[in-house]
Amino acid sequence: LEVLPSDLREPLASNPERANLLEIVMDLGRRPSARFLGADCDEILREEVITSEDLMAAMDKVGAFGGDNRAGIAGTLHRISAIRNRTGGVVGLTCRVGRAVTGHVEMIRDLLEAEKPCSMLLLGRPGVGKTTVVREIARVLADELNKRVVIVDTSNEIGGDGDVPHPAIGRARRMQVPDPAAQQHVMVEAVQNHMPECIVVDEVGTQEEALACRTIAERGVQL
Repeated sequence: LEVLPSDLREPLASNPERANLLEIVMDLGRRPSARFLGADCDEILREEVITSEDLMAAMDKVGAFGGDNRAGIAGTLHRISAIRNRTGGVVGLTCRVGRAVTGHVEMIRDLLEAEKPCSMLLLGRPGVGKTTVVREIARVLADELNKRVVIVDTSNEIGGDGDVPHPAIGRARRMQVPDPAAQQHVMVEAVQNHMPECIVVDEVGTQEEALACRTIAERGVQL
């Protein structure tokens, strides 16, 4: 809430649906809105439109934006994503709420506890909670099953922003990725340098990353 313009904080802080808040949208020249889980439409937060000053003030309170136009807030799991114009100026922000939720791995616990661990791929549309489940999988593998787990955290969404990862990942180790285009290299580096039994990756979307997944599998590491 501290990232937002001051007049947006109170409506959200006192909203009875605050626990179901998914994200806040601030686009230049438009009214800011909030999206809630299960709601049919966005909720307008104020009548005055978002100004460049609103966007700059919000950006000053978050971490640096990476090559994927995502930033975070140190010590939290929240994600701030930017929309830019043709010259690179920020004209919109999407502030997604990140939460650590336990108990989401019970449906696949038998796969995690199997004598011969299998690799898994989670698919689903944006916002259904894939990252939340992956984060909990990493914690369970590291803390409850005592596996050596390394998270390749390209956008710092699994372990949160900052150099010290969020407690939600337990004892799992986290490798940050300086450039999203280099994710496949960090995936292979994790296997070569840190002796993991399991590698956790939030997003795989390119041919190079798929080949890195094959390399990890061929080395007998769970993914």
